[in-house]
Amino acid sequence: MTAALLSSPDVGSRSPAGANLVIRERGMMDYLSAYAEMRAFTASRHARTPDEIWLLQHPPIYTVGLGGRALVRGEPGIPVERVDRGGQITYHGPGQAVMYVLLDLDRRGMKVRSLVQMLEESVIRLLAAHEVRAHRKPGAPGVYVADAKIAALGLRVRKGASYHGVALNVDMDLTPFEAIDPCGYPGLQVIRTTDLDIDGDCTALGGELARCFCALWAEPERPAAPATFQDALARADAALAVRAMESS
Repeated sequence: MTAALLSSPDVGSRSPAGANLVIRERGMMDYLSAYAEMRAFTASRHARTPDEIWLLQHPPIYTVGLGGRALVRGEPGIPVERVDRGGQITYHGPGQAVMYVLLDLDRRGMKVRSLVQMLEESVIRLLAAHEVRAHRKPGAPGVYVADAKIAALGLRVRKGASYHGVALNVDMDLTPFEAIDPCGYPGLQVIRTTDLDIDGDCTALGGELARCFCALWAEPERPAAPATFQDALARADAALAVRAMESS
């Protein structure tokens, strides 16, 4: 497991403890192990615990959010687990870049809806950098290209701190989605970055997604104008480069 520390500037008085983000590359990780670790990390947080982003992939699994229907058609031979995030049923598997965000929202003065929008915007800007236009859908969290969903998200907030996050389809097998109603929507189409001729595997695109999120996290009060966002992205790159030099 590797980790990097990204230092984002404080924004007014809403981040008095600073805005450092520890980025951890966890590789392929069993879902239930990651789930248990997220819950334990969140339960043990204190006022000065650094915020973390975990980048990983999971072996095949269906997960069902709070209040979701655990409906799987046929017998795909994939385990189903009910978890404490919001949302309905979805599928995780190799080839999907997962980014979990373990953040102290109270410390930032941030509401859950703002975090949802920031995660969606991170995916939208990542795809825009590869000349793909993506968008949100009112009432249906996630990111879409035309009518197909490319990224799903679900969160849980406990004592003012978030866990779970967003999953971007990169080059995964989409067949298991046929056995469910993805995110609770019958007939919802799903798509991958590889279908859009975007170069990059899960490691590369997961890293790009983290960079986009970190740049937005540096400006949590307002949506960044293109020039401002590019400046923030440059600062994120510079911070990661410095950290890499310090670690070498």
